[in-house]
Amino acid sequence: MKFSITRLRAAFGDIRAMEKLHVDTHTEGIINDIENEPFAISASNVMYADLGELAGYHLLNTVIVGSFHIKTIKGVQLKVKGSDFELNLNSDMVEIESDFSNVSNRSITRIDFEIEKEDLSKISKSKIISLELIAKKQHIVFSIAEKNN
Repeated sequence: MKFSITRLRAAFGDIRAMEKLHVDTHTEGIINDIENEPFAISASNVMYADLGELAGYHLLNTVIVGSFHIKTIKGVQLKVKGSDFELNLNSDMVEIESDFSNVSNRSITRIDFEIEKEDLSKISKSKIISLELIAKKQHIVFSIAEKNN
């Protein structure tokens, strides 16, 4: 067994050290169960996205995995920039909270954005140049992920 100061501190009851050693299987399971290919990437985040519909409303469903971590009651915005268009999408919920996994040291954030029916055709990798996620004081610019062959 490898000697670790964190393990020693946890053995003596240090709560913060115990939290570092805790295995977060719930969040890790969510990260591992993402079925879609990456839609967009930033320096330290990956965005998975697909279109959906709920009760007649159209949504862009996203999951962001990486360093992005937020807890807000004001919602977030997503600016979608294409060659001949720009969309400003608002989150469908104003209360958003990331889940943190201390196993992989990553956060996972699920955000659904409201989108008009006439804008659905604009949401494709071939038409989008960049996406900008704006939340509180955070601005993350994503570029479209290239498909790996």
